[in-house]
Amino acid sequence: MKQTTIKKAVSVEGVGLHTGQIVTMTFTPAKDNYGIRFQRVDLPGQPLVDADVDNVVDTSRGTTLEQNGARIATVEHVMASLAGLEIDNCLIQINAGETPIMDGSSRFFMKALKDTGIQELETEREYFSVPQNIYYTETDRNVEMIAMPLDDYRLTVMVDYNSPVLGSQHASITSLKEFETDIASCRTFCFLHELELLYNNGLIRGGDLNNAIVIVDRVIEDSELDSLAKMFNKPKVEVKKEGILNNVDLRFHNEPARHKLLDLIGDLALIGTPIKAQIMAARPGHAANIAFGKKIKALIKKTRSSIKVPKYDPNKAPLYTAEVIERMLPHRFPFLLVDKILEMGQNHIIAIKNVTFNEPFFQGHFPGNPVMPGVLIIEAMAQSGGVLILSKVEDPQNYNTYFMKIDNAKFKDKVIPGDTLVFRLDLTGPIRRGICVMKGSAFVGDRLVCEAELMAQVIKK
Repeated sequence: MKQTTIKKAVSVEGVGLHTGQIVTMTFTPAKDNYGIRFQRVDLPGQPLVDADVDNVVDTSRGTTLEQNGARIATVEHVMASLAGLEIDNCLIQINAGETPIMDGSSRFFMKALKDTGIQELETEREYFSVPQNIYYTETDRNVEMIAMPLDDYRLTVMVDYNSPVLGSQHASITSLKEFETDIASCRTFCFLHELELLYNNGLIRGGDLNNAIVIVDRVIEDSELDSLAKMFNKPKVEVKKEGILNNVDLRFHNEPARHKLLDLIGDLALIGTPIKAQIMAARPGHAANIAFGKKIKALIKKTRSSIKVPKYDPNKAPLYTAEVIERMLPHRFPFLLVDKILEMGQNHIIAIKNVTFNEPFFQGHFPGNPVMPGVLIIEAMAQSGGVLILSKVEDPQNYNTYFMKIDNAKFKDKVIPGDTLVFRLDLTGPIRRGICVMKGSAFVGDRLVCEAELMAQVIKK
């Protein structure tokens, strides 16, 4: 999958939920690897705020970001719409400190983004596949969350507020492709006692019965209904039979649970990397979502930082020259793709391939635009690993190595004439019955250009 952005700028206008201010927010296209950023165009210097879980400063009534002296509140619905459309790069310019609440869902943001069009970019989208179960719990609030390995992105949410009206509800999606139809239109909700508290504390000045579901789970007097009508500047307020204040219809019978799923998607989008996992969350909220997201991001950082860039000093004598390598590997011109071995340990090897314009494959791949084929980068990586394995036998010339499997191969940048490829291969387990498994990485300078997991078998001729 390629990274994406939008084709042209598009604006939405609405009221901020808590401030009551009229807000204009403009989505604009962004280049590869830009990510999602907000920009406060109403402040001096128009500071940028990265949509990053590490920039979250408040989760009390929504998710609030702060960076460079600027705050952006209630970002979760906007982030959910971008995640639901799998938009990787976008600059969001806003003239206030809070995103517009619209109808309390993501559907108006989704419509604006779809109408302006989605543009595919050149760079591959990089996913993080959760390698093992990741847990998060809050015992005092009975919050439980888990991310489990899965080659997709699926989410399930359960809510239970001990309310006779709301009860226990579940919601789930098995793919982000379901977000637009099943989740995006689901509105935010709150209980009546929360509504009164918020209003009395100077909040929800942009609140309206059209942008939130108000759940009434107690008997309410006529005088209180009159007070609520005055609060919302309505001629009349009433409680429907479902225990919902003045809403004509719920969009789904479990709309509150679906909105919690929307919030979860939006908050986890702040990780900054699309993930592949099965997410299950019981009684989630913004604080738990962000703490869970930080835990996942920490694992991503740890995993990626474990890939150490080998340092290549061309003045240092190699451990093995091309002549020695030729005595170990059965490959010959034009298919011997390792020039030097720089370093070798018990479980790792570092090797070099100098890529020149004279490589025969550049004649056809591609005329006028020479690019080293990805399969040959993998082949060179495997040959480097073959030297490590064959160095463990006394007569390597009497053995061949054969590919059995290639997993998680990713090509992150082009390799062109003049580049020097530096390979690092690490055994990920002991060699059994001649079968070895390695993690390989290929670098040009400090750029990771390719990585893969390789399995091969060493067989005597």
